[in-house]
Amino acid sequence: MRLIYIIITFALIFSCNEKDKVNINTTLKKKNAYNSNKIIKEIPEITADFILNEKNSMDFFLEYDKIHKENVVELDTDMGKIEITLFNETKFHRSNFLYLSKKNYFKSTQFYRVINDFIIQGGNSDNRKISKKRKKIGKYLLPVDNNHGFKHSRGMVSMPSSIIKNPHKLASPYEFFIVQNKSGAHFLDGDYTIFGKVTKGMDIVDRIAAVDTDNMDWPISNIFINNVKVIK
Repeated sequence: MRLIYIIITFALIFSCNEKDKVNINTTLKKKNAYNSNKIIKEIPEITADFILNEKNSMDFFLEYDKIHKENVVELDTDMGKIEITLFNETKFHRSNFLYLSKKNYFKSTQFYRVINDFIIQGGNSDNRKISKKRKKIGKYLLPVDNNHGFKHSRGMVSMPSSIIKNPHKLASPYEFFIVQNKSGAHFLDGDYTIFGKVTKGMDIVDRIAAVDTDNMDWPISNIFINNVKVIK
């Protein structure tokens, strides 16, 4: 009897250990699913420690586009509100802007490049907190997607290319510019991705464009984006 009891005890211990291993492995697989560049369609939200990079960003935004269908956002700036409709055709860039908005990335960024009768450009800042936000979200670029017939007309929202070595003009995902010139800026067509259009608040865009700037086109008095709200 004693021998049988010992055998049963060891069997139970071994069984529990194996079950624990399975549970641990399952948890680790779920936790590291995005880090291993595999998108889990059943999970609409990502883990807190997920970081975007050049290898996983395209797959991530492709899946994000399937789940998050909102396409109207509102920029709350120091000078007033600007409403933007994001284009469904440019799925990666739309999803990127939605994702950053929901991560509160744009909060306290600035319009850091302002050229009257041309564009206003935002999404950056000289504040170190913004750099820390970028580091937590990830380092990646987006491809040019300009085959949808959109032109750089007044009110169009486009994505500038990164300033790093970038012969293919890949887009800097954290920044955007709004065409303010009444005749547009069509010499930019084909080089940058237009992913939205201002539907309300072009008067605010004009007010921002008219401010005094330094010799680097940075407004003398900072113009902040206080928040970006996803409307619908």
